[in-house]
Amino acid sequence: TNALTMAWRLFKNLSEEQQRYEKQLIFEHPAFVKLCQEVLRDARRMMRRDLVFSLHALVSLGVPQNTLLVQTLVRVCQEKLNQLDNRCISVLATTLAGMDKDKNVSALQAGLQLLVEQRISRFRDIFILQNLMKCLGKDAPVFLKKKLEMAVVREIDALTFPNALRMFLALAAMNYCSLPILNPCSKKIQENVHDVPFRQLILILEACHTLLYRNVKLFSALADYVNSTAYLWDKRQIILFLSACETLGFQPTELLDIFAEKVTEDPDFLNLKNLLIVLRVYSRLNHVPRVQKHLFFETLHSCLNKCLPQISNTELLKAVYALGILGYLPQRALDELLQKDSKDELILSDDLKEQNSMMLHCVKTCMELDSPSFTKPAFALTENLSSLVSLNLRKAQETLIELLGDEKMFRQNVQLPYRYHIDFEIRMDSDTKKVLPIAATDDHPDSRVQRLAFVFAPMSAFCLGTTHPRGKLAMKKRHLNKLGYHVILVQNKKFQEMKNEDAVEFLKRKIYSEDAFSFPEATVQDNN
Repeated sequence: TNALTMAWRLFKNLSEEQQRYEKQLIFEHPAFVKLCQEVLRDARRMMRRDLVFSLHALVSLGVPQNTLLVQTLVRVCQEKLNQLDNRCISVLATTLAGMDKDKNVSALQAGLQLLVEQRISRFRDIFILQNLMKCLGKDAPVFLKKKLEMAVVREIDALTFPNALRMFLALAAMNYCSLPILNPCSKKIQENVHDVPFRQLILILEACHTLLYRNVKLFSALADYVNSTAYLWDKRQIILFLSACETLGFQPTELLDIFAEKVTEDPDFLNLKNLLIVLRVYSRLNHVPRVQKHLFFETLHSCLNKCLPQISNTELLKAVYALGILGYLPQRALDELLQKDSKDELILSDDLKEQNSMMLHCVKTCMELDSPSFTKPAFALTENLSSLVSLNLRKAQETLIELLGDEKMFRQNVQLPYRYHIDFEIRMDSDTKKVLPIAATDDHPDSRVQRLAFVFAPMSAFCLGTTHPRGKLAMKKRHLNKLGYHVILVQNKKFQEMKNEDAVEFLKRKIYSEDAFSFPEATVQDNN
């Protein structure tokens, strides 16, 4: 056991390339073969600690799970399970967490679960509890997850920084979002953020995504750390971090600006894979760099042109779509895309057909509305889909009636050209700033009439913790501006939580603010 454990300790500190080489040498060494034969012969006579440590070392060294040696040790562990102390249970749990499910492993895991249920009150060590959580995983019954949570919360005052990092991964393995554990862990990580290894940064963000845990303070602390040490990181590492942030809907503004500068200074690292990630991140987060934005988009455009000979149809569509969302039309790539579309080369299998059709429609809409030659129509042709509104818009409807006095003063559920839809439309006299009846303005179109479009969107349509719209919503707002509307975006969940009088005051401010009579055109299409 000592020999196997020492081999594992030396082995795990090597690089991946060294490990592959050393693994081959170890497995081919006659002494290792003899050692394995002795372990197999003496398995049932081993002390319990030697038994679990031998299994852990052999599995960690990469001995195939289906060998007689590993399967024998797993079966002996089943037989001696009740004799194992807490430390042995912890080592066994760590080993099982890294093994594939088979008949013997599943039986041992089930036995371990029963043992944990019986002994849960005896576990006082957070490290052991973490190992058990990883081993039992998402298939553990809810009551046991709750018991493990309570056991950790009992010892939360003894939480160390390394334990806080591991706890995120343990909870993610169980797919169990426990705020009484996650919040103290987040605080501990924020206090020690400069000691977090880069790989752990990514794992924490991935765990938060798995757990649907959204903590803006934690994300901001991690982003500020990467931002302040950006010169230390490889550009590919920053891409990974930004990608993980985008998956959470979090916009690390300063880091995105700094990375945009790095791209313009040295774009050679942007191969096709990295380029597609960068386009996805910036478009979905609707982030236009504050400095040298034109140069940034020209650089991405140039990199995309270089990749055109090797790019697939789907990748080409995604790239043009991403730039289109940001209001930029890459002409050469766009021409190639339209050529493929005319030959029906973009039609794929059914599972991608709907998504590709949606992206292609958006690209063609951007071609028309974001074109410098597009002129704002005197009025957009509209169509009332239905007088009924969905349940989640009932409060907004009632609030508008209370504020404006009559249902005839607004339209609801309005369908516009280019497949755009708005929840409510109000028309105002831009001189007197009075709301006008819908019917009166329908009969007599007037250039003084200002159209207001209300779009009630879910929280997921905004960057986390902000009112900054994400990609598709931002594009919709830009295009509605082009069609002659001033757009008022409302986070529907927060609106639903308002008291009635606060909701009336909120919409009143939005309707009668000075912003309602101006047209912000903060887009990138000037670039084209």
